[in-house]
Amino acid sequence: MAFLIVQALTGLASAASLFLIASGLSIIFGVTRIVNFAHGAFTMIGAYLAYSLTERLGGAFGFWFGLFAAAVAVAAIGAATEILLLRRIYKAPELFQLLATFGVTLMVQDLVILGWGPEDLLGRRAPGFTGAVTILGQRVPAYDLFLVAAGPVVLGGLWLLFNRTRWGILVRAATQDRDMVAALGVDQKWLFTSVFALGVFLAGLGGALQIPREAVSHSMDLRVIVEVFVVVVIGGLGSVPGAFLAAVIVSEINAFGILIFPKISIVVVFLVMAVVLVVRPFGLFGRPEAARRTTPGATIRPWQPLGSTSRIAVALLVCALAAAPAFAGPYLLSVGAEILLFVVFAASLQFLMSVGGLASFGHAAYFGLGSYGSALAVKWLGAPMEAAILAGPVLAGLGGILFGWFCVRLSGVYFAMLTLAFAQIAWSIAFQWVAVTGGDNGILGVWPSAWASKPAAFYWLSLAVATVSVAALRIIAFSPFGYRLRAVRDSTLRAEAIGIDRLSTQWIAFAVAGAVAGLAGALYAFLKGNVFPDALAIPTSVDGLVMVLLGGLETVSGAAIGAVAFKALSIWLMSQTDYSKLVLGAIIVVLVVFLPKGLGGLADLVRPAGARRDGTSGSSTTEAAR
Repeated sequence: MAFLIVQALTGLASAASLFLIASGLSIIFGVTRIVNFAHGAFTMIGAYLAYSLTERLGGAFGFWFGLFAAAVAVAAIGAATEILLLRRIYKAPELFQLLATFGVTLMVQDLVILGWGPEDLLGRRAPGFTGAVTILGQRVPAYDLFLVAAGPVVLGGLWLLFNRTRWGILVRAATQDRDMVAALGVDQKWLFTSVFALGVFLAGLGGALQIPREAVSHSMDLRVIVEVFVVVVIGGLGSVPGAFLAAVIVSEINAFGILIFPKISIVVVFLVMAVVLVVRPFGLFGRPEAARRTTPGATIRPWQPLGSTSRIAVALLVCALAAAPAFAGPYLLSVGAEILLFVVFAASLQFLMSVGGLASFGHAAYFGLGSYGSALAVKWLGAPMEAAILAGPVLAGLGGILFGWFCVRLSGVYFAMLTLAFAQIAWSIAFQWVAVTGGDNGILGVWPSAWASKPAAFYWLSLAVATVSVAALRIIAFSPFGYRLRAVRDSTLRAEAIGIDRLSTQWIAFAVAGAVAGLAGALYAFLKGNVFPDALAIPTSVDGLVMVLLGGLETVSGAAIGAVAFKALSIWLMSQTDYSKLVLGAIIVVLVVFLPKGLGGLADLVRPAGARRDGTSGSSTTEAAR
């Protein structure tokens, strides 16, 4: 019993800092509707600044002042980010704000290495809380007890702020209906800035308070943001009390999960998240989402199938790509094959997002399931490449059918978060089911057949699959089913009024997108010769989102352009500099600010005004993207 109590106290101590970070993200989303992917980066900055300040200032006062000063500095950085970057793109599609914060995250990851080096840093013990307290014969760190007490104190302070101040009342009103708040004459710009500053202040403080408990590392941002997303979604987006309760639940699951479910400890948290979303779609204390500002179908120029000129241009482009082995070496052909497979992956996600209006944050699940499907067919069944490639999209399609049945019952950010939960469940299974998947050692020796073993042959295979896949998705987009899917995307009520069933239509689209992503994953396994859990991880899902958004969310096939640009630039930068993330993040931020429609909409900026109105005189490249 004593051990269980101590374990519970350890979980509560972790919950305190997790609540601080999660409450900040929840407040930011509640008012600005920004899914702030950089929230983990702000937490990391707070931890690094706190380490430097506490080491430099020294003494008890220097330590505690350093923690607070680090959080204030992070708030200032956050306010500057909101004013200089996010304020410029509030009118852009909401997912572009996610892309902008992802670019900031990439930049911060390299900036902290530049400033503090790649080594983990361990902060000094908190003055006044360096010892331990004996509870039922068990030693509990005094600092853990301090954090246990700090959590409710911060919750009470936030309650007073939001319920006893005019600013807090405005924030709560904006959380429920920010358009009405603007209509009443409230300056939304400064309200958004102050809310963003408070949110990142809490993130910085949460990171700073962790330095006596754990080492500061340049990879902590991704770990933090995953847990925070789980907490915010379980508690309900925009709800501070919900974030507190969810932080306690998640932290206690982490504390006891390793004891009760050692083989599936990583899965449990995401299972809880998925169950909560299925049973209570808006979280424990969340509210239904307000109507979106716009829908893709209401803002984009009507799509049209390719004209004869564009078809000829695309055919010539494919022929030119097919001729690449005549002058490219094995390395370039391998890179080209990888890019082509990510074109397929990105195109499948764009079909789901642009045609279906369903923003998935966990599309890597189906890419990874395709990779594992083909690899397991080779390892356990001894199947040749030709048969194993078919196993990939079959397994991914089944995953899409299973996960999609639950996901399509939600909408908006809750749909996105449920897709993330299922992706993390799939990743956790691949990581912990060592007997079947090999765990983090992966599955090795997944080699192509003899006829496809040469780089040129595999490149041609990848080009053929990419061409057929993108063409097939375009055909579906302009088929009767595609029109039904777009009708549901643009207006669910009108679509259902004319007899279109939303759930079945979106469910089929989800399964199709999953199967196509699985096809890309199956070929990717043979290209690399191995499969690791990273194929299902969050970074792969984020890469897919970046490709779609860079290519243009308002296009049919712009993701092909985005995939080529993103992957080629990533690979080239990694070969040229040790700080490729810094450069890539800066490029993403610049593109988001100056090209809010993505690369696929670049020609709209140079097309004559009259042509923009009537939709004529577009370049064949842009028409092909659309």
